[in-house]
Amino acid sequence: MIPLPLARIAEITSGALTGTADPRAVVRGPVLIDSRAAEPGSLFVAIRGARADGHDFAARACADGAVAVLATRPVDAPAVIVGDAVAALGDLANAVLAELPRTTVIGITGSAGKTTTKDLLAGLTALAGPTVAPVGSYNNEIGHPLTVLRAGEDTRYLVLELSAREEGHIAHLASIAPPKIGVVLNVGTAHLGVFGGRERIAKAKGELVESLPADGTAVLNADDPYVREMADRAEASVRWFGRGSDAHVRAVDESLDERGRASFTLVTPSGKAPVQLKLYGAHAVDNALAAAAAAYELGIPVAALAAELSRAEPRSRWRMEVTDRLDGVTVINDAYNANPDSMRAAFGAMGALAGGRRRFAVIAALRELGDESDTLNEGVGRLAAESGLTGLWVVGENAGPVLAGAKEQTGLRHVPDAETAAAELAAALRPGDVVLVKGPRAASLERVAQAVLGGDAR
Repeated sequence: MIPLPLARIAEITSGALTGTADPRAVVRGPVLIDSRAAEPGSLFVAIRGARADGHDFAARACADGAVAVLATRPVDAPAVIVGDAVAALGDLANAVLAELPRTTVIGITGSAGKTTTKDLLAGLTALAGPTVAPVGSYNNEIGHPLTVLRAGEDTRYLVLELSAREEGHIAHLASIAPPKIGVVLNVGTAHLGVFGGRERIAKAKGELVESLPADGTAVLNADDPYVREMADRAEASVRWFGRGSDAHVRAVDESLDERGRASFTLVTPSGKAPVQLKLYGAHAVDNALAAAAAAYELGIPVAALAAELSRAEPRSRWRMEVTDRLDGVTVINDAYNANPDSMRAAFGAMGALAGGRRRFAVIAALRELGDESDTLNEGVGRLAAESGLTGLWVVGENAGPVLAGAKEQTGLRHVPDAETAAAELAAALRPGDVVLVKGPRAASLERVAQAVLGGDAR
């Protein structure tokens, strides 16, 4: 973050300094919402959540070095008092970014693959200049500005994820950090119940395209019909990625190795180069193409793009993490989140990786699917039953449709929690088996993977 005196922060956020706050005191960063991470020069933003109120930790943050607290009520520490801390955080991020004219913002959205694509693209842009990108999935109205505020005068590229819980969310995030390049990956069934249909999801995701300036670039998935239609909403130039011959950046000659990792030839308007991904599953090719297409717009040579994609390791936890135990049991931990599309991709990746080995899966009913919930969850159960499993555990509540879809599966078990699933699975495993763990975030199925691996999920 660029250094800012408290007086300037108060001006940006329309806040009022408390009597103990020195208007000349300078915040040099980081800006944070976890008081335990406070350090000299930082700014602590007190947010009231479902489980804790940040205002209760204001004094602790300042004792540990925070210059002041961005708060909505008086606290026992120097503070800038604002009406809405989250909105003020966004205003601060927007103002800081306006002071960084050399920083190019790249936004990424889609129903699936945002975080993996962000990680890949951040690696590619780092070839051309200092890059800031979110840690994990900092992609909402809090995480988004916190990421922006990590940028400084030397930041050349800011690679951001934009998520949506309803229409208008992506437009709001884009107003905080106006993108020059926007990447739309896909329109799937994630949050179908929240939006009420894929057309509504497409409308929301397309807000990123609409936010781009005339001299910007929309990088769109040519293989997704909902995304293709977004070209009509773009004032910016459009570049396509995908498999078809009309895609500017595309993959040809795809194959999977014995571990389910894809190789392909990356084709661009200026040449082609081979890629051998270290990421698992054929669906990783889509993410790699999207990242390559965006980075190509920055002038990075195709050979450099291919080499970096081939070096890239998984960065974010619980997304297609593949770990081998000493006895040869392979655990695929893809438990960060799930929707029908990512479930299909995960089972496909397991099939490619497992070969002739015994396969087990631990899943949970998907959420936020609206009126189609029962039908889609039944489809998930059917998908699991058709995946050649030796055993299947379905964890938690509202599992009826999944169980109905998987009724033909031998070794089908419905258990109340992750701990029970982990204990039963551990007793069933033999050396060389393969386990897929996949479910919605609320199910916390990463605990299953960590227990089977003998580790800690924290």
